Amino acid sequence: MSTPRPRMSIVLAAWTIVLALSLLPTVIAQEVLGRTVTADMKAGSSVVLIAAGFIVTMGWKPMRVLRPLLLLFLVLLGAQWFAFTQVGRLPIFRTWLSDPSFGVYMPAELLLNLIVTLAVIGLLFVVKRDRRAFYLAKGDLSAPAEPIRWLRVKSGDRWSTLGRDLTIFISLGTLAFLVISGRPSADLVIRALPFLPAILLAAALNAFNEEVTYKASILSVLVGPVGSRQALRMVAAYFGIAHFYGIPYGVIGVILAWFLGWILARSMLETRGLTWAWFIHFVQDVLIFGFLAIGAITAGGS
Repeated sequence: MSTPRPRMSIVLAAWTIVLALSLLPTVIAQEVLGRTVTADMKAGSSVVLIAAGFIVTMGWKPMRVLRPLLLLFLVLLGAQWFAFTQVGRLPIFRTWLSDPSFGVYMPAELLLNLIVTLAVIGLLFVVKRDRRAFYLAKGDLSAPAEPIRWLRVKSGDRWSTLGRDLTIFISLGTLAFLVISGRPSADLVIRALPFLPAILLAAALNAFNEEVTYKASILSVLVGPVGSRQALRMVAAYFGIAHFYGIPYGVIGVILAWFLGWILARSMLETRGLTWAWFIHFVQDVLIFGFLAIGAITAGGS
C-alpha cells in the first residue's frame, strides 16, 4: 500500500473537508453547545462548505486534486436530498416507512438508500471510468495482508484467512452485544423466522449501500491525493463519527464503527475489491436486522 508522500497542506485540507462534512459539527453543536441541528441546517452548511472548497481550489492549484472529493460530497448530499425529501415523501413511501412491520419499512428505507448509492456509482464511473478503480469488483480474496502488529497479522498472512477470522470474531462480538442488550425470548426468535428472507435481503443491500457509498467512494478519491494510510484514517473517521447516534450510542459506538470502517476499507485496498468488506458487513447486518425484526414484532405485533 506504499504511495508517494503527500503534501502536508493537501492532507490537512482533506482532513478539514472530511471532518467538516461528517457528523462531527452536529455532535459538537448538540452535545457540547446544546443546540439542535436540523437536517436542513446540516445540508445548508454542507453546501456552503463545499462551495467554499471549490473556490479555494480555483485559486490554489495544488488543492485541485481534492475536487473529486468535494464533488463526491456534493453528489452524495444532492442524492440524499432527492431520495429522502422528494421520493421519500411520496404517499406510497410515507405509508411504507410508517408501517411498524420490519418486512415493510426496512425495504422502503433501503430503496431510498439505493438511490443514493446509484448516484454515487454514476459519479465514480465519470471520475474514475473503471469500476475497479473504486473497488466495485470481486478482488483477490486471498491477497496478501499487510502486517498489523496489534491484530497479530503477520507477514505472509492472506485475506482468505484474515477475512474469515474477522468475520467470526466481529460477529461474535456483535451477537454478544445484541443478546446482552435485548435478551429476546425464544418465542420471539421463532416468531421472527418468517422474516428471514427479508432480513437476508435487507442485510445484503444495506451492506452494499454502505460499503460503496461511505467507504469505497471516499477511499477511491482520497488515495491518490493523500496516500493510502491517511485515506484509511479519514474513511474510518467519517464512518465512525457517523455512528455517534447509533447502537451502541456515543463514544463507544464511534470507536467500534471507526475500527470496522478502517479494517473493511483496508480489505478493499489490499484485495482491490469489495467482497470481504461487503461479506463481513453483511453478516453483522444479518444479526442486527434479525434483532430489529424481533423488536418490530414486540412493537407491532406482526
